[in-house]
Amino acid sequence: QGHLHRIQCLLSMLESVGLQPNLDSYAAVLECMGRTLVSPKTVRRYVQQLRTDGFHVDELFQKCLFEDDGKEKVLKVIRIVQPNYQLPPPPEPEICKSSLLQDFYSRDKAVSYPKLEFSVEELQERFQQQLELELNNTVTIQSVEASKPLTPQATQARALLASLRGQWQDSVLQALQHSKRQMSKFKKASGHNLLYPYLCLLPEEEYVSIMLQILSSLSPQGVSLVVLARELGSKVYDRYITLRKLRSRQLEKVQEIYGDYIHLLAKDGQPKEYLPREYWEKLVAEAGFGPSLNLKECSWPFMVQMRLGMHLLELLVQATKVPRNILNPRLEPKLVPLLYHIYSFQSSWQVSLVLGLLQVPSWSELSLCKALIHPCCPSCRGDPERSFWFCMDSASHRTLAASLNLPWHSLRLCPLVLVLAAWEKRPTLTWLQPPFRELQTARRRHTPPPRSEAPRPPAAPGSPSALSKSQKQELLLCKKKAAEMHSLRMDALYKLSIANHLRDKVFWFPHNMDFRGRTYPCPPYFNHLGNDVTRAILLFAEGRPLGPKGLDWLKIHLINLTGLKKKNSLQERLDYANEIMEDILDSADRPLTGRKWWMTTDEPWQALACCMEIAKASRSPDPAAYISHFPVHQDGSCNGLQHYAALGRDLIGAISVNLMPCSVPQDVYSAVAQQVEEFRRKDARQGVKIAQVLQGFISRKVVKQTVMTVVYGGRALPAYSGSHYFAPPPDPLLCLCSVQEYLWEASHYLVKQVFNGIKEMFSATRDIQNWLTESAKLIAQSGQTVEWVTPLGLPIVQPYYRSKSTVVSSWKPNTVKQKNAFPPNFIHSLDSTHMMLTALHCLRQGLTFVSVHDCYWTHALTVDVMNQICRQQFVALHSERILQDLSEFMLEKYCSPGRETRAQWQKKLTEQLSSVPKTGEFNLEEVMNSTYFFS
Repeated sequence: QGHLHRIQCLLSMLESVGLQPNLDSYAAVLECMGRTLVSPKTVRRYVQQLRTDGFHVDELFQKCLFEDDGKEKVLKVIRIVQPNYQLPPPPEPEICKSSLLQDFYSRDKAVSYPKLEFSVEELQERFQQQLELELNNTVTIQSVEASKPLTPQATQARALLASLRGQWQDSVLQALQHSKRQMSKFKKASGHNLLYPYLCLLPEEEYVSIMLQILSSLSPQGVSLVVLARELGSKVYDRYITLRKLRSRQLEKVQEIYGDYIHLLAKDGQPKEYLPREYWEKLVAEAGFGPSLNLKECSWPFMVQMRLGMHLLELLVQATKVPRNILNPRLEPKLVPLLYHIYSFQSSWQVSLVLGLLQVPSWSELSLCKALIHPCCPSCRGDPERSFWFCMDSASHRTLAASLNLPWHSLRLCPLVLVLAAWEKRPTLTWLQPPFRELQTARRRHTPPPRSEAPRPPAAPGSPSALSKSQKQELLLCKKKAAEMHSLRMDALYKLSIANHLRDKVFWFPHNMDFRGRTYPCPPYFNHLGNDVTRAILLFAEGRPLGPKGLDWLKIHLINLTGLKKKNSLQERLDYANEIMEDILDSADRPLTGRKWWMTTDEPWQALACCMEIAKASRSPDPAAYISHFPVHQDGSCNGLQHYAALGRDLIGAISVNLMPCSVPQDVYSAVAQQVEEFRRKDARQGVKIAQVLQGFISRKVVKQTVMTVVYGGRALPAYSGSHYFAPPPDPLLCLCSVQEYLWEASHYLVKQVFNGIKEMFSATRDIQNWLTESAKLIAQSGQTVEWVTPLGLPIVQPYYRSKSTVVSSWKPNTVKQKNAFPPNFIHSLDSTHMMLTALHCLRQGLTFVSVHDCYWTHALTVDVMNQICRQQFVALHSERILQDLSEFMLEKYCSPGRETRAQWQKKLTEQLSSVPKTGEFNLEEVMNSTYFFS
């Protein structure tokens, strides 16, 4: 009754100042009325006021979010004045209206969703495992690093540490309680008690547990105060979201809906005519009463999380103490702080650090965050603001909508293709662990050595102040090297320990996407976007027979991993693999004691895994029937330039990036190097000194990096960024003493000639890039961000603003970043659109599909089918009016064609956007016959 009175007073206050209550305000009032005794007259007055303000009763149940039994209470109140009122029917599931997906969503061509190799009961058990995983704050796994037997001193130290931890828990709890009491004394809201409500959301023991977890994550060099505060605030927020979902009974409803949803996925399930997201939304719409699956908006401002984290960290520093004589019994037993707040300088910036006095002894376990794995198939929710976890809060879009003003309604209609392939481990892990443990073999086996192997500076006599400048520099370099080695070692330890924890288990990687639509796995530590080691120990959970060409694709994949034969045809790569079969089989049988051919490759651990797979398949009675779980990669061939060539219908460019049929793969870098060499010869004949000096130095390696920057917005002179790519010592040009004296002149000359070569070979590419850059420049100079919509309807806003110590709403777009980032971001958005289309159609045809941006993975059996789908969707994508649609969208958004008067910048922008680059004569259908669309 009191809560209802307060809400009624609030509504009256809003009306008194001329503000109109929103729909959620009416839902809150009516819900309170449903929980108490009110007269029909009062209910009728508020329902009438709701209609007067332009709302409809149906909207309460269609647009408002409820917790617990809120919906039932509102319905109860409505029926007081409308006894026969019925809930509105659930809306039809929305689908993407893009012309690219008309056939995909056509019921005439519907194909059943491929089933998983799990029963309904097994998937239900996995769902319970997932809930248990998320409800725990951390996941503890065994470390793969062999720990030495504990000495008596180490045992005693661990017992002492356990005792101290108990004391710290009590003292931190007392400090927290004292802090809350002090804040509660202030009657009015102020800076002194702003955090008080946030300190009352969880049980006090939960705060203490979160604070003490920080102690185990402190680095020997100290951790940034800002980083620790952000981590503490984020952990409290995550725990609050989990408890809120429990209290609102939301998890009960998720459990109920997921119990029906898994019938679509299970091998013994019944529904067949739906795609996963369609079926999930159907079940949600039919769920009726109970809490909404989405919580009401409850995100905490970034500064609130930071201030909360700072406050908790301050309590931790004040409350955790250790006896001064803990390491030296001769000292007095006085308590001193465990943590110290210090200041340090990093790259001329003053940084606030938190440093621990004690280092925790080496443990045989690692504690990781709960976003580790997904043991059950995630739900394909259609809401981009919500998580693919059940208890955690992690939106499917990586950029905050509030900072970008994203139209979430439009985003909901996009086909959010999030790769949900199931994985398991492969035997390579067995061969990875010994080199990681053995110091003598670490360097030779491509695993990072421990920090103890770091170089030590020579001992200098006297005090540190007596060191010479060179000695100080050497000391800093040694410290930097030791820190880098430690970081690499810990990264490898995390990955291998997680892999060992997941050995022989099936799990999923839910994905989210960045503002351009590029997808990334949510689990941060271990995923298929990782390095060679990570990729080498991942297998598809589902196995497929190799079929007639599968073994050949495994061999070609192995040669691709070696980095050899890049310019050779597929048949020549296969022939080479057959020639070295003895080395391949020797690597598989004796990886650490044989000829070790696999160690000479570009990706050694992936090559070893492939050798083992080839050995097992070739030795099976029928290789075509061999069941393989091995992912075969198809990597894009200069993917960015392929999109540019297709956009401009550039015939010469299309040939150079393998969009046309050819007998051997074309190498664009060699072609540019050849063009630059022709320019150099011409200049040398005309007496240009630097051209004569550079004779014999123009090679593929010298021009490759600059050619690659074309896709990422590289500009003509004074292209500092371009000349910078010729500067590193590894380039053969700059390693020669005869060129060192001409370094700056040679770099600028080569940048100019490389861009001239690219302009001649890819004229349409440069025209499109210049058009995009100039358009973005004019938009950003007008004080607006660059926005566009992909062919699949995904709204994109570039999140580049000037750094100012002010609120977000007053930030101004960063003109330089908005301008330079638009061409590469636009190409990335097309690349992600192509990936989504390919993923959807692979799904429809029952293929296992995984992407690492422009590198696509599938079973050896289905490589040819995936290649065909990929080409089809590339042609379909670029058959759209991409540049014309972009021009029309931006003209409508920025140039306001309906206005009679326009600003000067609008006239200039209108002229720029209207001059869409002309296209060439390349026929897109030729892509279907290209053999080397993938490199």
